Amino acid sequence: MAKISSDTLWELAAAEVQSQESGAGDGDGGETVCERSVFLMGSKAGGKTSILLRCLERDEPPKPTLALEYTFGRRARGHNTPKDIAHLWELGGGTSLSDLIQIPITLVSISSLSVVLVLDLSKPNGLWGTMEKLLHAAQAQVEKVSSNAQMFKPGAQQYKAARSAARVLPRDYPDRELISPFPVPLLIVGSKYDLFQEFESDKKKVISKTLRFLAHYYTASLIFTSIKSESLMSKTKSFFSDLAFGLDRGKTVSCDYSKPLIIPAGADSFSQIGSPPTTDVDIMSLHAKNPKDLWKKVYERVFPSESSGEQRDLKDPGKDPQYSEPQIDAMRAQKDQELEQYKRNAAKSWKELELET
Repeated sequence: MAKISSDTLWELAAAEVQSQESGAGDGDGGETVCERSVFLMGSKAGGKTSILLRCLERDEPPKPTLALEYTFGRRARGHNTPKDIAHLWELGGGTSLSDLIQIPITLVSISSLSVVLVLDLSKPNGLWGTMEKLLHAAQAQVEKVSSNAQMFKPGAQQYKAARSAARVLPRDYPDRELISPFPVPLLIVGSKYDLFQEFESDKKKVISKTLRFLAHYYTASLIFTSIKSESLMSKTKSFFSDLAFGLDRGKTVSCDYSKPLIIPAGADSFSQIGSPPTTDVDIMSLHAKNPKDLWKKVYERVFPSESSGEQRDLKDPGKDPQYSEPQIDAMRAQKDQELEQYKRNAAKSWKELELET
């Protein structure tokens, strides 16, 4: 993925739009360029970059995402027509850099924004915490941007953008009164299915049922995938292309827990999902505040969440093995030792001064 500095990002985007608009009249009927934004976030080292590159059909090795990265994709709707543009943002670092969510979710992008949440199926203990923190941060930013737009006059472009971003569900949407729709289109991707399918059957069912509940609760589409499966990646690309370019995502639906889940938004229901999968505890004894809290308590009895201490360590990229640089790390270790020695010498000097006085 191309690394683009924030200093030139807007210049690049403006030049791209200007170039497309200037050439729009040359095509058949002078069609205008359609622009959409897709924001990818999720589990640290969960395969976001690999999935994105495959969806864009780019044959290049994935590299660790540094903080927040931007790229774009283009696709022509037909012969001799202008190419639609998809602005693609990817957040690295799992939940540790969630503050950066405010950069891709803006008044400019909100009217055509979609979110892709990639969750690593092979690491179920971190799944709920990652989902909860990132979706909360993204939803809060969308609501903040929408609220700020209300300050503009109804005829202003900013006001129209916020109004057009609001999701309106059909009256016959399953469980319409019991769900909490995410404010923009959401796709949940369960990655590394090849590792997940080696899990015990009971554990796979807990993870699968929980993700089905969450996807339906947030009116999201859900798909399990693996970059090692051409068939699954092809289906994943269809869902991605629907968000990025408005293409048909197909009609495939798979709710069989022995197979990869593929469930478009609106194709599931709480009655089909059933109750939380628990056999060793009385659900009534969990004292849940609401259905989502109940599912969380049941899930975390099987897969206890990662400790907050482990998550705090991730806030220092210098200690993250994903970004290791042997020569730099060796120099850093040497400087850390010198600093500790300096502190000991300074402490010793102060003690000597105190004794002399």
